[in-house]
Amino acid sequence: MTDRIERAALPDRSQPRRIMLCRRYGQINLINDFKTISDVLMDPDVFIWVDMQNPEEEDIQLLREEFRFHPLAIEDATRHHERPKLDAYDHYYFLVFYAIGYDSENTRLVTQALNLFVGANYIVSIHAGTMAVLDQTLARWQRNEQQFNHGSGGILYELLDAIVDDYFPVIDELAERIETIEEQIFARFREDVVRDIFALKRELLHVRRIVAPQRDVLNVLIRRDVPIFEHTTVIYLQDIYDHIVRITDSIDTYRELLSSALDAFLSVQSNQLNQIVKVLTITSIILMSAALIAGIYGMNFAHMPELQWRFGYLWALALMIATGVGFLIFFRSRKWL
Repeated sequence: MTDRIERAALPDRSQPRRIMLCRRYGQINLINDFKTISDVLMDPDVFIWVDMQNPEEEDIQLLREEFRFHPLAIEDATRHHERPKLDAYDHYYFLVFYAIGYDSENTRLVTQALNLFVGANYIVSIHAGTMAVLDQTLARWQRNEQQFNHGSGGILYELLDAIVDDYFPVIDELAERIETIEEQIFARFREDVVRDIFALKRELLHVRRIVAPQRDVLNVLIRRDVPIFEHTTVIYLQDIYDHIVRITDSIDTYRELLSSALDAFLSVQSNQLNQIVKVLTITSIILMSAALIAGIYGMNFAHMPELQWRFGYLWALALMIATGVGFLIFFRSRKWL
C-alpha cells in the first residue's frame, strides 16, 4: 500500500478532484489510488482528508463505495442551495456550512456552501468552485500538522473557525453602509436612500438565515451526540459557537438600526412635507388677504369713496403690502414661520 502513496503537493486547481491527503505516522502524503481509501481508513492511526471541487459522477461513486455514505447525505452534498444543517449518522457527521464574503465593487454578498463528511479519522469536503479558506487550511496542515490534534476535530475547528472569522469583515462592511445611510438621512437628505435601506435589510436577513442555523449546527456538535471528537475539540467548537452568537446579535442590532433609520427617514420626509405645506399655507393666506382687498375695490358700485381718488390705486397696493407684512410679523411672533 505504501508504494501507492507519495509526498503531497498542492494540486492543480483545474482538476475536479483537487486533493486526497493521507497523514500516516506524522507524515502527510498524497493518495494516487483512490480505491485504497477504504483499506487505509481501517488503520486508526491514519487520517485522510479528501477535498472535491465540482464533483463528477466518478467522485460520487467514490463516496458510495469507499466511504459508504448514506445516499441522502450524498444527495445533499452534491446539490446546490442546501440550507445550513447537520445530520448525525452512526459513525460520522454530515454538515453544510457557508462561507460569506463581500464584493466591494458590486456592493453585494457572496456566499459559498461547504459540505463536510466528518468521521473519526477522515474529512471529506465538497464544494463548487475554489475556496480560499480550504487552500489556507490545507497548506497550513501540510506545513505543520503538529498544530492540529489527532483526528478530524482539529481540522474541523480550523476550517469552521476560519470561515466564521471571515464573517466579521463582512459585518463591519455592512455596519459602514449603515453609517453611510444615516449620514445620507440626517446630513444630506436623499430621497432614494430608502432603496438602500431595504436592500441592506435584505442582505442582513440573508446573512441571518445562514448564521442562525449554523449556530444550531455547532450546538449539536457541542452536545456530542456522535462521540467522534476529543473533549478538547468540543471546547474549541464552543469558542466558534460564541463567535456566531455574537455575530447573530450584531445582525439583530443592525437590523434594528436600519428600522430606526427607516423611521427617521420617514420622519424627516414628513417634516419636510409639513414645512412645505406650512409655507404654502402662509403664502395662500397672504395672497387671500391681497385678493380680498382687490375684490373690494373691484366691485362695480357707482358710489365708492376711493373710486375717483387720484391715489386710490397706490392706496390699494400699499394696503395689500401692509396686510401681507402684518401677517408675516404675526406668524413670526407665533413661531409659525
